[in-house]
Amino acid sequence: MIKHIVMWKMKDYAWGAGKTDNIRKMKALLEALPAQIKEIKALEVGVNVVASDAAYDVVLYTEFASLDALATYQKHPEHVKVAGFIKEVVIDRKVVDYEV
Repeated sequence: MIKHIVMWKMKDYAWGAGKTDNIRKMKALLEALPAQIKEIKALEVGVNVVASDAAYDVVLYTEFASLDALATYQKHPEHVKVAGFIKEVVIDRKVVDYEV
């Protein structure tokens, strides 16, 4: 199994909306993906609740059966569409993929 974890720091304002609204939209878009992409075995989106300079605003936790399934997910048109929005509203991104 592959676990794919991504963290983002959001822009204060982007796409005509503030950080809170963009986080809400981003969370909804990400949480809709499992119904559209069969390779996703588990998906969870968390929004940070403790302010800190070291904290990121949003985290995505996903599980895939294999590296091939992860690659399929990353190329899927629905994921590409969501990623396009995310790239416009974030200032930083960190990712870890690991096998268990």
